[in-house]
Amino acid sequence: MIGRLRGAVAEVGEEEALIDVMGVGYVVRCGSRTLSRLPALGEETLLHIESQWSESAGLRLYGFGTREDRRAFVLLQAIQGVGPKAAMAVLDVLSPAELASAVARDDKAAVGRASGVGPKLALRIVTELKDKPITDGPVLMTAPASASAPVKAKPAPTGDAVAALMGLGVAEVNARRVVEAAAARLGEEATVQQLIKAGLQELGR
Repeated sequence: MIGRLRGAVAEVGEEEALIDVMGVGYVVRCGSRTLSRLPALGEETLLHIESQWSESAGLRLYGFGTREDRRAFVLLQAIQGVGPKAAMAVLDVLSPAELASAVARDDKAAVGRASGVGPKLALRIVTELKDKPITDGPVLMTAPASASAPVKAKPAPTGDAVAALMGLGVAEVNARRVVEAAAARLGEEATVQQLIKAGLQELGR
């Protein structure tokens, strides 16, 4: 199985990237946080890969910027009811360090911010990740400053969405225009992925 890819960023989509490794293009599914941090098209990147095989979908590659992201993805999927999509959603709203902190504090609300993760699943995640090695660093018992504020007070993640669109080759001025329009339409709780999708739709008109 593939564990790591180093190559040039050939394409970036809403949920995946195409990585060119010596002329071979690998389709890698990534969360919006990872996609937004990829370098510009043509530049080299390194992704830590989790390979999964199923009869229906065949081989799928899931890519992460760090080993800790990949480890957290694997740990999350070991929990009943957490598939690749939900695990990606959790890591889009919480880094491994933030996830470890949330687990240590029994902060179900922080985990429940992930798209598609309800209160029961958030409780299961927090319960089953106890004492699991989510991160190599020290676990903070206090919530991040942003986590103490109501979710509605958080600004929409327009910066990451703009960066992702620029990675697709969209000019910065156009990327900012469509993302800001999408943020105004979708509201402050819009995720990076929703802003990217709405921005791409607007550009396609």
